[in-house]
Amino acid sequence: MTRPWFVVAALAASAALLPLIVGAQAPSTNTAPPPYRPSLADLMSTTVQPRHVKLAFAGREKNWAFAAYELKQLSDAFDRLSIQWPQWRQQRMVELVETIVRDPLFELDFAIKNKDEAKFAEYYGHLTDACNACHQAALQTPVVIQDPKESMFPDQDFRPKQ
Repeated sequence: MTRPWFVVAALAASAALLPLIVGAQAPSTNTAPPPYRPSLADLMSTTVQPRHVKLAFAGREKNWAFAAYELKQLSDAFDRLSIQWPQWRQQRMVELVETIVRDPLFELDFAIKNKDEAKFAEYYGHLTDACNACHQAALQTPVVIQDPKESMFPDQDFRPKQ
């Protein structure tokens, strides 16, 4: 038989400890989640690859103003990526970008400024080759970039505006 004073004491002790137990389980409202840091693959897929594709279509349509814009955006994307990921595994990103990718970007700038369709196509091929060389250097051999066959932007007109 349970004594009534024991039950009352147990209930009182439980009631006194309840705020401590609930407080220990509730998440603290004083700590913010860590800032989001996109992975290198996220940045490549969302900032570099789409600009590479748009640049191809701008050049094919001889939309030199848009090609210049996308080339600048692509160059800036590589710069931001190097800041977010200064090193990836054993590779320094700035070195990879500067030694492998930068020259083809300069070549494309030349072709765009001169509105040279043939040179643009040649230098765009150099850029695509550079992307693949960078992936090889970073030991990302499954990632192979090619000249886009069709636009992944069906809502965008790449032709120059008259």
